[in-house]
Amino acid sequence: MSKILIIGAGGQIGSELTYKLRSLYGDDNVVATDINQNNLDIVNSGIFEILDAKDYDGIKSCVERHDIDTVYLMAAMLSATGEKFPEKAWNLNMDSLFHVLNLARDKFIKKIFWPSSIAVFGPTTPTKYTPQYTIMEPSTVYGITKQVGERWCEYYYNKYDVDVRSIRYPGIISWKALPGGGTTDYAVEIYHEAVKTKSYECFLKPDTELPMMFMDDAIKATLDIMAAQSADIKIRSSYNLAAISFTPKEVVESIKKQIPEFNITYKPDYRQDIADSWPKSINDSYARQDWNWKHAFSLEDITEEMIFQLNKKYNSISETS
Repeated sequence: MSKILIIGAGGQIGSELTYKLRSLYGDDNVVATDINQNNLDIVNSGIFEILDAKDYDGIKSCVERHDIDTVYLMAAMLSATGEKFPEKAWNLNMDSLFHVLNLARDKFIKKIFWPSSIAVFGPTTPTKYTPQYTIMEPSTVYGITKQVGERWCEYYYNKYDVDVRSIRYPGIISWKALPGGGTTDYAVEIYHEAVKTKSYECFLKPDTELPMMFMDDAIKATLDIMAAQSADIKIRSSYNLAAISFTPKEVVESIKKQIPEFNITYKPDYRQDIADSWPKSINDSYARQDWNWKHAFSLEDITEEMIFQLNKKYNSISETS
């Protein structure tokens, strides 16, 4: 049985990945770690340790103590936050990757999952059905770290035979965990505010189209690529990954079918420039061909599930307060 370490288990994707991996492999076989104990559900649902993703010795000690063979490195500073703290974003995102790559090179672990992002693309990238191999030139420090990280992943695979696997996540939508400072956060916040207050001020323009994905699909893609035979993973930098693309205006139209009184205002901020530098849609044919990736959720599916789950969540809070 694989022993799994998740670094950054308290974050938006990391937390849901932790729940899923524990359900598949058992609580005792999945060690969750993060820089703090803020996510009490993760802390209390299985093995948990405080771990700084920049601390090589701490990661190595954790790997050895728990006999870890697979690492999911989910810790990162995302696009919007990274623009406020560029050097901190660089240090966290790059140091943590080098630590796990070196542990695999030195045979302490066998397999790594490291997420990249559509932030690797930039304003010179073709925006419609962005191909796997294309011009990148990212304009954010987050995107720069992801592009450089992709090159290092491929290098460690070619040079040291490190089994590292990666996908370029689009924007992720989930009702369970709040987003962590990314440019696509509006697509989560808008559902929370639709249910709570029936209004939302959006930080992007109404016609800003971006690639998005429901969390269940993102977790499925992560598990699928890690379960694939090594010979089927033909791209060792990072795979394009796609589900759907939509604009804030289209989300509003979808929400109004269920909450007709919902009201939206638009006040674009610095995140608009970031969004404008990213693709509108992604060509992920290599992922679909190499390891049979398929998404399941449409925008209408996402809206229905988000509103249903958030209504339950906020109704239960009001009943207990």
